[in-house]
Amino acid sequence: MDYEYIESLVQKSKEGDILSKEKLVNEFRPLILNIVKRTFLHGYDNEDIKHECYRTLFKCLSMYNLESHRFVAYASNGIRNNINDLIKRVKNRSSAEGSEALILSSDLEDNILSKDDSIEDIFCTKCDYETLKLAINSLNKEEKELIKFIFFKNNSVATYASVKNIPYSTANRKKLLTLMKLGNYFIAPAKDSTDKIIKYRR
Repeated sequence: MDYEYIESLVQKSKEGDILSKEKLVNEFRPLILNIVKRTFLHGYDNEDIKHECYRTLFKCLSMYNLESHRFVAYASNGIRNNINDLIKRVKNRSSAEGSEALILSSDLEDNILSKDDSIEDIFCTKCDYETLKLAINSLNKEEKELIKFIFFKNNSVATYASVKNIPYSTANRKKLLTLMKLGNYFIAPAKDSTDKIIKYRR
């Protein structure tokens, strides 16, 4: 990177020049794509990781002191540190949500994210339609909206977070908990499933 050129883009970007901000993004794109290629996070696709990197880049831009003349190092370290922190948070999430929840969500997500099948097609191979309908109807309005937005309309978690104006981590947690709630209908013993059907038909 041309450090002086980057500094000039940073200064113009902080002054509100949109074109300079776009050029700054282009300058950091190779670094970000390289980080994405080397990073695997459960529950995050490549677009989600890129979103995290660019979010950090813009945060660095807003906090940067122009007098330091070290934006490339400042932003690069910021992006790497944020991804490393994210990796640690994902690894520790099993402690907060329970390892069983993560395993269940992983199994469900692997199936739901099939490019050829809809969520109903996949679940119908495992249970009868009435149980499927019951499971979906047990979700609240927000959960149904999340399932429709991400899985039926093929949007990313990052897009959902942006639309809802909530942190990515919150959106991802909502997705995992919703999948776990759906999954309970397909791993519960027969008696429990019958009890649920009676409960929700009242």
